[in-house]
Amino acid sequence: MSDAIMSAPVPSGQAQAKVKRRPGGAMARFVAVRVAGLVATLFIASLVVFGALYAAPGSPLTYLTHGRTMSPEAVAEIKAEYHLDDSIWQQYLRWLGDVVHGDFGTSIIYNQPVSTLVGGRASVTTLLVLMAAAIVLVLGLAIGTMAGLRPGWFSRSAMAAATGVMAVPTFVGAVVLIVVFAVQLEWFPVFGAGGSGLDAVYHMVLPSLALALASVAFVARLAQTAVRAELSADHVQTAISRGLPRRTVVRRHVMRNAAMPVLTVAGLTVAGLIAGSVVVEQVFQLGGLGQFLVSSVQQKDFPVVQAICLVYVAAFIVLNTLIDIAYTLLDPRVSIGKKDS
Repeated sequence: MSDAIMSAPVPSGQAQAKVKRRPGGAMARFVAVRVAGLVATLFIASLVVFGALYAAPGSPLTYLTHGRTMSPEAVAEIKAEYHLDDSIWQQYLRWLGDVVHGDFGTSIIYNQPVSTLVGGRASVTTLLVLMAAAIVLVLGLAIGTMAGLRPGWFSRSAMAAATGVMAVPTFVGAVVLIVVFAVQLEWFPVFGAGGSGLDAVYHMVLPSLALALASVAFVARLAQTAVRAELSADHVQTAISRGLPRRTVVRRHVMRNAAMPVLTVAGLTVAGLIAGSVVVEQVFQLGGLGQFLVSSVQQKDFPVVQAICLVYVAAFIVLNTLIDIAYTLLDPRVSIGKKDS
């Protein structure tokens, strides 16, 4: 349970009436603060992403020309196209304005709009992350909850397996899944993202499992710990001693209180799948944003690298902000405690 919840005083008397009269206003202010933080973080991220080109050794012109010797006319044309004669701040503001309007520039390698190249691959990465997130939430919460409610050989076996799976790197798990289920059993395709609809889902089964394995184990261990902690809490023991049915105690007291930290960390874990998708896409040759990012870095296609990095950072920040807001919606005492303490 977070510090804000543990330290928040229980509203009473006039404080209770104040909370009841203005819950909407407090929530609106909380959301406004989080959205403002989201915008500020995205602004800082855009500075870092854009500045990476200038932080790298050498000049941007060296990367744009791939180190080749070019005529002065060609060099002048490249400088004019990318506004390299302007100051860094002018270039950043122009780039940021284009990004806000959905224009990420032109690919150096493919000579096509970056937004078109990125948009055509975003659906693959989105499907991969969504399927992996579903696996993490369903399997992780189910295994951890059962292990927490039923101590014994099942709990010990499940947690031992979870510990072992967490130690396996993602690319190793991906290779094992390919060897077993694609090569030997021939249940699933080895490479590629497939077509559309169910065919795309079928091709994503192994990649999503490879991406979700370590996170499933982490969420399962966390859920077991949270459930065990709630089972040993004083109010739960009191409810059991009063003769309340175990099923009622578990549903009303254990699961409700254990859900808060578990769902929060599970949400952050799901957001972390975005970064892990880079490795999985490379192993399975899915042709998504992660694989495109790796190839663009190798080819020094900086407009594409900047665009994909900004998309990844924006997705991660937005998910974290949504999780923060959802946490407060599940338990309004978080924001009330911060305000009244």
